Amino acid sequence: MDYIAHIREKDGKIQTTTEHSIEVKQACEDSGSKIGLRYLAGLSGWLHDMGKNTLSFKSYIEEAAANPDNPPRRGSVDHSTAGGKLLYDRFHRGAKTSLDKLTAECVANCIISHHQGLRDFLDPQSSSPFLDRVANKELPDYEQAKAVFLRSVGDAEFEQYFAEARKELAEVLERIQKHALPPIVFSLVMKYIFSCLIDADRTNTRQFEEDEAPEAPFDSTAFFNRCYDLLMKKIRGFDRDRNASHPINRLRREMSDQCEAFALERPSGIYTLSIPTGGGKTLASLRYAIKHAIATGKERIVYIVPYTTIIEQNAAEIRDILQEHDLILEHHSNVVEEIGEETEDYDVRKKKIRLARDNWDRPIIFTTMVQFLNTFYAKGTRNIRRMHRLVNSVLIFDEVQSVPLKSISLFNAALNFLHFFGRSSVVLCTATQPALDYVKHHLRLSERPEMIGSLDKVAQRFKRVEIEDRTEPEGWGAERLAEFVGERLEEVRSVLVILNTKTAVRKLFDRLAKDPRTGESGTRLFHLSTNMCAAHRKNVLAEMIAALEAEERVVCVSTQLIEAGVDISFECVIRSLAGLDSIAQAAGRCNRHGKDAIRKVYIVKSADEVLTRLPEMKTGAQITERLLYEFRQSPERFGHELLSAAAMNAYFRYFFHQMKEEMDYPIPQLDHKMFDLLSANKMYYEAYKNKHGRAPEILSRSSFATAERYFEAIGNAAASVLVPYNEDAESLILDLNGELDSRKLGDLLRKAQKYVVNIYDHEMRKLIRNEDVYPLLHGHVLALRKVAYSDLAGVETDGEGEWETAVI
Repeated sequence: MDYIAHIREKDGKIQTTTEHSIEVKQACEDSGSKIGLRYLAGLSGWLHDMGKNTLSFKSYIEEAAANPDNPPRRGSVDHSTAGGKLLYDRFHRGAKTSLDKLTAECVANCIISHHQGLRDFLDPQSSSPFLDRVANKELPDYEQAKAVFLRSVGDAEFEQYFAEARKELAEVLERIQKHALPPIVFSLVMKYIFSCLIDADRTNTRQFEEDEAPEAPFDSTAFFNRCYDLLMKKIRGFDRDRNASHPINRLRREMSDQCEAFALERPSGIYTLSIPTGGGKTLASLRYAIKHAIATGKERIVYIVPYTTIIEQNAAEIRDILQEHDLILEHHSNVVEEIGEETEDYDVRKKKIRLARDNWDRPIIFTTMVQFLNTFYAKGTRNIRRMHRLVNSVLIFDEVQSVPLKSISLFNAALNFLHFFGRSSVVLCTATQPALDYVKHHLRLSERPEMIGSLDKVAQRFKRVEIEDRTEPEGWGAERLAEFVGERLEEVRSVLVILNTKTAVRKLFDRLAKDPRTGESGTRLFHLSTNMCAAHRKNVLAEMIAALEAEERVVCVSTQLIEAGVDISFECVIRSLAGLDSIAQAAGRCNRHGKDAIRKVYIVKSADEVLTRLPEMKTGAQITERLLYEFRQSPERFGHELLSAAAMNAYFRYFFHQMKEEMDYPIPQLDHKMFDLLSANKMYYEAYKNKHGRAPEILSRSSFATAERYFEAIGNAAASVLVPYNEDAESLILDLNGELDSRKLGDLLRKAQKYVVNIYDHEMRKLIRNEDVYPLLHGHVLALRKVAYSDLAGVETDGEGEWETAVI
């Protein structure tokens, strides 16, 4: 008898369980073999649907196909437990070795979890959801499913395959021990196997339903060779520029050349690229990445940045150079709302939505830190599906100092996994390197990790600004600060003011608008807003840059997000007291191209800022205040430069020491830390022993589901909203109200990305209360009513909140 995995909707064709399982097994093997997990991943694919080898499931799926409008209750026949139970019964109960047990646990959890997300081995209730499923759950048709599977594959072949998987796991444990890696890395190995299974299962299901042939392998080497030729054509073109002989441009070329040499000389590893702000790190890091990918056979280059504004800017620049628009993917703000959980037939039932979303199947990807962290740690099956795309890749982390403090240990664990197991190369790219190798759960930087030689000398040659401390104990209010801006405008034509809170920005902007020197004298007064969509921000930035290039009088008031990745240059920057890394980033917006004499960056203290609800910012400001004092006492200790590598290293060491309890992702609701939940998990282990009077009958301890339930990379973001910024956006909103085929839907959603705004919880509540948002695509996309969007502030959550959301 042929048992059924799927019945194609359009023509009733059957995909047998054997066909589906073998095809998923092969796809899992292909992904697993990239990092030496061929058999572990393959075993999960082979057994994941063993429970479909029953008369009960055959009747269930035939009835569902015959009665699509009134199908049997979803999940009424459990088919995902049987394969995990077989591994547990055969290789765990009475196992000869602990390695047998651990192999069975590792793969069985992936199998039983492929509809929801990995189960807890131990949970907060001192139970084991894993054991409850594989050891204690009644499965009426289990013996039939087992007999059918073993009869089809052969007992000896199955035993031999498991033995190969066990051998791979032994090598995993040896590598962890060799490099003294924490137990969380083993949890990430398990997540990788799960990623292989989820992607293989969902992809095979979709290909069958769509009657698609598997895609041919992509020739990444040929692609990267083409990219290298085009990039070098662009770089050589700089030599013909009229400013090519400027010292800053010569230094940029030298650093770019060093990056290419480094790509060829050094093996895969974790490295730092500490090019000063404005030093051309985007193209220099791309040059390293492409050359290293060619030299080492890497499949993919992934840029990870903190903000979507940087993605938009960098991706556009690189697309323009490489002319490979379809092969460069941006993945940041999702228009499609994450509703419900993905299942194996998610691609079938909601294929229009699924096909429109990005799944990281391109050779060059731009994404955000949030998406990167979600891939490893967020709940469910959607994010983890992408994890296997990150191995054998070059990962460039731009502005890496922006890693959320609470996620630092998790971030370090992910990078250590990608290097030691994933065979990937990682580059931490920033002018303000955080001391990630200093913290307790530290990053394993490679030997001699810095790509640029003689950093202090480079910094001196690249010097474009001078820092001047104007802080006073009581701080300056908006009145005094506005006077100071006016005084600076007597010396320069452009001033950027960066403050720490929206309230302080609002007060200063209002004061400047009323000041004759700034509000009524022809001075262009600008702000930017994260409540503006990307297209809106782009237009405002373009207008401001044009004004700067025309040498008009320009003042911009902003919070700190303008510091990262915005290619803009002012003659003077005023920065409210903050972390030294923020001050350095702010300085990068001053005299960016070194065309002027040395310009001033002033550090001030705002009296209008209340930082009690911003503890990280408050601590950073306090530590910078300490460094300012130490610098005044012993400037030679920092090479007579407040922004020297020595000063930055001291800042991060002070900061991380003071905030050390916050870096393992504390979960106040559990009085526990997420890093521990995915590591030794001693607290839950001891709680289980106390409750049951014995140790758990499993070796694995990770609380996957619990950790994922509480993980939030940034926090507070409620949803993404499509906004009616212009006629094009309004037309897209109208089109998304109609019935669309999957290809057109995908095109529309890609176009819509530039008209999306991320809305936070408190803002969304106001918009809903005012009935200013409404659903499209059966609730999968939210759109904003025109009355709630303004040219000045972007999304307006209420009539009086314009300036609260008007500044970055």
